[in-house]
Amino acid sequence: MSFLRAARAARVGQSDGLRILIAAFVVLAGFSLSCGNGNQSTSTSNHDAYVTLPAFGSVLLLHVDGATGDITTGAQTPQQQDFTPTGLAFLPSKNILYAINSFDDTISIFNVAGDGTLTLGSTPIAAGASPNAVVIDPTGKYLLVTNNFSNGGDYNGGDISVFSIDASTGALSPFGSPVPANTNPTNILFTHSGQFVYVTNPEIGMVTGFSFANGELSLVPGTPVSSGQGGGALSPAVDGSDQFLYVTNPSATNPPPNQSTIGNISGFNIDRTSGALTPILGSPFTSTVGGAGPTTIAIDPTGRLVYAVTPGSIFSVWCFEITYPNGQLVAVTDSPFSVAAGGLFALFDPSGRFFYIGSAIGIEAYTYDPSTGALAPIYCSSSSHTGCSPFSTLTVPGKMVFSE
Repeated sequence: MSFLRAARAARVGQSDGLRILIAAFVVLAGFSLSCGNGNQSTSTSNHDAYVTLPAFGSVLLLHVDGATGDITTGAQTPQQQDFTPTGLAFLPSKNILYAINSFDDTISIFNVAGDGTLTLGSTPIAAGASPNAVVIDPTGKYLLVTNNFSNGGDYNGGDISVFSIDASTGALSPFGSPVPANTNPTNILFTHSGQFVYVTNPEIGMVTGFSFANGELSLVPGTPVSSGQGGGALSPAVDGSDQFLYVTNPSATNPPPNQSTIGNISGFNIDRTSGALTPILGSPFTSTVGGAGPTTIAIDPTGRLVYAVTPGSIFSVWCFEITYPNGQLVAVTDSPFSVAAGGLFALFDPSGRFFYIGSAIGIEAYTYDPSTGALAPIYCSSSSHTGCSPFSTLTVPGKMVFSE
């Protein structure tokens, strides 16, 4: 259940205790899915990034120093009441940025200038009911949006809208009818091959899978699958080889000997032919200490380390190594790390040298050691830079993406 879904439900008297509990974690929690199997780059090129500011109804440009990881803010799109942008997605060409406006039930299409400035290209187009997250398939031909409610305002359902993308203009056209995706479809991702799509359903603690071909979604056999007892099934990530899917369960209960901890990570094997999900031996995986469950997850650029981030600052970042070929997660030395986190999103910069976490006060920034997984805070490189980590976004951030 997303914060926005809860707010929508409250407007019509549908909110209840479960919705309020899960609302603390979802839309402003981990939409970022950073996975791959490349090596850490030595590039020090600067990068542009963008972050949604749901409370302001706008998107903020960020300039990231490639040598230090410092963030400075750039232009902000005009604030628009009730737009509440959440999800972001770039065309592969990086000249078009799409923003999902959850309260307005629309999709904004921004043109990206050479200096990174965003200009609204046209009138936002209609999306589904309470759209949440967005993803573009690896070919760049289709855009998919999760909608918390199904057409007609069914509060016990939800679906996925598919749009075809005009290659020259970035314009969107609805492709078929929305596809049912069970209750409260929230976060969504493609496997790297583009063959399968997975959606989390936090309100029912499930994961729903689809095969994908030429814009058509077909339900994967055996899904939805459970993602942990009372877990919330929130943020997904897939390893670089498309063998394993990992999902955070922020409110899951854990069996002995970890019954004193809250939350875990479900691991699934992905059938290469059908996309069917089966539990990895030893799943779910959890921290032996800590008081809060993970709300977002990211896989490092080497494809070897999994980071699960909680909302706190004590034992807040769990780090595991993926064991191949079985996909089991083994905690690295000194995990979990006690660093300022926040659990709203987590992602690596394009060079793979810096790790960014969304928090209620901005963006926490770290360097990371790809051999040990250890994190070290990024400090300002200039005395005139008053932002420093956490880098202020002026309000609670939603989703962050890089332009590369």
